[in-house]
Amino acid sequence: MKMTKKKLAAAALGMAVAGLSMAQVAPAGNLDKLKQMKVATTDLNIPVVPQSGPNADAIRENLKRVKLPPGFKIALYAIVPDARHMAVAPSTNMLFVGTRKTTVWAVTNRNSGEMATEVKSFAPSLKFTNPNGVCWTKDGFLIVTEHNRVLNFPAAEFFYEGPDVAVIEVVGQGKLIPVEEESYNHGARVCRVGPDGMLYVSLGQPHNVQPRDKIKLYNDLGIGGMVRMNAFDGSKREVYATGIRNSVGHDFNPKDGTLWFTDNQTDGMGDEIPAGEINRITKAGQFFGYPWKQGQTRITEFGYDKDPLPANITDPEVLTEAHAADLGMAFYTGKKFPAKYQGGIFSAQHGSWNRTNPIGARIMFTSLKADGKADKTEVFADGWLDPETRQYRGRPVDVANLPDGSMLVSDDFVGAIYRISYTGQ
Repeated sequence: MKMTKKKLAAAALGMAVAGLSMAQVAPAGNLDKLKQMKVATTDLNIPVVPQSGPNADAIRENLKRVKLPPGFKIALYAIVPDARHMAVAPSTNMLFVGTRKTTVWAVTNRNSGEMATEVKSFAPSLKFTNPNGVCWTKDGFLIVTEHNRVLNFPAAEFFYEGPDVAVIEVVGQGKLIPVEEESYNHGARVCRVGPDGMLYVSLGQPHNVQPRDKIKLYNDLGIGGMVRMNAFDGSKREVYATGIRNSVGHDFNPKDGTLWFTDNQTDGMGDEIPAGEINRITKAGQFFGYPWKQGQTRITEFGYDKDPLPANITDPEVLTEAHAADLGMAFYTGKKFPAKYQGGIFSAQHGSWNRTNPIGARIMFTSLKADGKADKTEVFADGWLDPETRQYRGRPVDVANLPDGSMLVSDDFVGAIYRISYTGQ
């Protein structure tokens, strides 16, 4: 049951008064002020991102190159710099967008039209570090997963207008993974709150292939896997899955509650191997093969291919083309797309950076069988990779459902969000 504005506000105030730990903020002194529900920033005017002009016109021109199945159209929804993963608000016509930099964006559609009307930074009195992952609790609390911290905003979609917001520190800075394991590599987290109300976070392992002396540590901590925890205080944390290289997209199937995730490939083994993956978790504790195996390929670094394969590997549901960089994914929950797409998976391929002939920069669709397993995977939207110049005109990162049955696609290269709708014409 969704919380009302009054209940959300009361919850936010109650948590602060009760003394739940608040996020570390900048500049110094903001922390104590926020704990006491006092003003931390005197300037209430947050700059907005221009939504018109030559840049928007050029993006629209590029979208004419995108190929979609008959009856679909794609249009610019919003200019959002560095747009990565998206969380569509449950009660208002807006969404929050993570980045790999220092900003979370609040994107608002005030007139309920086909485009957003306002884009501005969310909670600018806080200092974010790689706040890539955003998701919602069942009661409308916004989770932001940074490189090494998790924050919870009790009333984000109602109190985002000003720079100061109530915030709960779910996992403190430096406590999601050990500080000594921090790396610029594979530090973008993603999150979802499951049917059980627990928060699920993917933790990419910070190496191309982890050294042997890191395996036990990573398995114990959930690095190169997924962890789950209480979404409000980080308690009951446990490792949910292991044997994953770097998942930057996961979603629960609303029909059966299974958790599906994409996984990125090992670099340096050649253009055609290893295959990318879409996997399915059906129970806690499953192991997905890394670093001994990825797709159908044995990993050669550190001699893992010389070891006997562990017996308990759960194989991928889908193998995708090597180095296409499968990232965000979502089950389509709307009713406006044709029946073949309803209940299936849309996933974004960011595009290769380490392949002789570039590949990816497209949206894929995977249908499911009656038993809940993957059926067929096909290209749904393509055209961001210029076949003549082999240069990117866009790099999709994530997909998200809008309540009206359309679908959003984020693009961190262009700095935009697109809207795909079905007209049937």
